Amino acid sequence: MPTFSVLKPIRSILVSVALLLLGNGLINTLLALRGTAEGFSSAFLGVIMSGYFVGFICGTWASRRLIRRMRHIRTFAFCAALCASAALLHLVFIDPWVWLVLRFVYGLSYITLITVIESWLNSQARGPERGRVFAIYMVVNLGALAFAQQILRFGSTEGFLLFVVVSILICWALLPITLTSKPQPEISERPQANLLELARFAPLPVASAFLSGLAMGAFWAMTPIYIIGLGFDIGAVATVMSLTILGGALFQLPVGRYSDRHDRARVMNVITFAAAAMALAMPLGTQPFVLMGLFFVWGGLAFCLYPLSVAQLIDQLQPDEVVGGSSAMLMLHGAGCAIAPILAGTLMNMAGGHALPLYIAVVLAGLGTFTFYRRRRVTDLTRGEPAHFEPMVQSGAEALDMAFRDRPSDP
Repeated sequence: MPTFSVLKPIRSILVSVALLLLGNGLINTLLALRGTAEGFSSAFLGVIMSGYFVGFICGTWASRRLIRRMRHIRTFAFCAALCASAALLHLVFIDPWVWLVLRFVYGLSYITLITVIESWLNSQARGPERGRVFAIYMVVNLGALAFAQQILRFGSTEGFLLFVVVSILICWALLPITLTSKPQPEISERPQANLLELARFAPLPVASAFLSGLAMGAFWAMTPIYIIGLGFDIGAVATVMSLTILGGALFQLPVGRYSDRHDRARVMNVITFAAAAMALAMPLGTQPFVLMGLFFVWGGLAFCLYPLSVAQLIDQLQPDEVVGGSSAMLMLHGAGCAIAPILAGTLMNMAGGHALPLYIAVVLAGLGTFTFYRRRRVTDLTRGEPAHFEPMVQSGAEALDMAFRDRPSDP
């Protein structure tokens, strides 16, 4: 089926998600920069940024209940209002404790918005279309996140304009959803995986999901603070963030397809140590182009780790275990992202800005060492069909369902 035919029933949903991700990508970077300008310590900024990820994790449990009670459109309107007002309230209350609460509320509301969108996309995709819909969704996701960083150039982080832009973008995301004539989908019960059993059965994918979250959460939350601390301007922050996301978008497909044809654990081992080396070299990148190049390559490598860990887990699961297992991986990755800003922010407060890339390098080197040990000492059991790698960033459980639900059963 031509791509246009796949896009037609979901175009209004994709417009909504693009606007929503533009606002979200902007507010995440903007708050780190504004908090630095207001004199918040790196340690407390890490706590504030963790509030978003804690809300994200809590929202993965609460969102489905809320949607069942209020249905999709009303839930989307309710949570969009919370996100838009939370963005503006950061200007009203310049207080780190208030910001922490606002980030939690925003994270919980945001993942609910994403759940609404992804469940709607899931309901519109049928059979073989599912993979293309998921791919289009990830392109929109990464493209919007990268472009959002460039909006920083259009206003001062110490003013009010960029916060207003965030609020407007989130409000505009309401328009295509509320105007749609598409029937609202049903939210079904999702099988849950036992994390302890999963960790015993597949320790490498579980460790990879958590430790990659420890690295990526630090990147999303603390990199703007790191770049400003090096003496660069807001334009450089926008460029570094965009290039890192662009690297993540460009590397995933070739790395993933290579891992489909070769030993996936070995591919992860090489990627992890290479990403650790890139992070270790960042303090030496005093020239802007060198630093930007390091972040581009690091992003290309590091963004592969979470989808590699998901694919590696699915290699070891039966088809009826895939949805629950991949949802558990999302929770583990989110838990790592929630802890990371606190750890990285505390280290930056104690040892200076270069503690961020050194922290990331240590985390990734630890993951690489554990991967090497598992490869050498343990043969992981493959129970089902080898999975196909799916390029992705952290999103909602519905996206994982869209990517992996139609995995064929074993013969």
